[in-house]
Amino acid sequence: MKGETGMIRKLSEKDHEQLMTFLKKEPSMNLFMIGDVENYGYHSGFQELWGEFRSGGLAAVLLRYYESFVFYAPGDFDIEGFTGILKTYSDEPELSGKAEIVEHFESAKGLQFRKKRITYFAECRSDQLPGKRDPLVKKASAEDVDRIVELLRTIDEFDIREGYEERMAQKLRDRSGRTYYFEQDGKVVATASSTAENSCSAMIVSVATHKDYRRRGLATRCIVTLVRDLLDEGKYACLFYNNPEAGRIYRRIGFRDIGFWTMYN
Repeated sequence: MKGETGMIRKLSEKDHEQLMTFLKKEPSMNLFMIGDVENYGYHSGFQELWGEFRSGGLAAVLLRYYESFVFYAPGDFDIEGFTGILKTYSDEPELSGKAEIVEHFESAKGLQFRKKRITYFAECRSDQLPGKRDPLVKKASAEDVDRIVELLRTIDEFDIREGYEERMAQKLRDRSGRTYYFEQDGKVVATASSTAENSCSAMIVSVATHKDYRRRGLATRCIVTLVRDLLDEGKYACLFYNNPEAGRIYRRIGFRDIGFWTMYN
């Protein structure tokens, strides 16, 4: 985006307070950045952050997490400067962010995006959730992971790769995510999880119901219980969706669309 350009530099602990204030202007849209900074800081080998500073303060932030990038800027930013950073890693970067912001990079010279995916981004706050915690919905521990993943492997939409069980168990141990499930006939038949949890928000993922137990509201009960617990801790609940039927269910639960999220792979 054209206009005034500022100074882009790497961020460190001394920028933490200013960065958090900046990102929490839109805490749900920035939950990945907030969570990664809170969990991994500024000096891990797999994570880096750059900020553009203008006369008004911090104007834009780019985060690298392994080979993936997340970008946020509520106004004008130095697209050429950030493009140069992205190109040092790849001419076809894995980039994601709020749709109307990251889509400016489509016109950047020297970058290519072969695959683009746009999803709805929805949020639920404490005054929007009509349901209550369901006592029949259980909170998973690491010992429950194998049974939950057994259910997820039956869902065609999910790509459950090698090592998924350990990653889920690690999230439960380090509390960067949680999983809830509904059990019937001696097996897990519905589940919902959170990921990227941070001090103010969390993303709802891996919502699933066994094909023989669908249209009974079981996954919805898992979601409501999970979201209720998050809200009771002062955290917004967020999710992506691109299925209109799913969107209607989420709105009935209490979620509201707050924008679109674009991912380039």
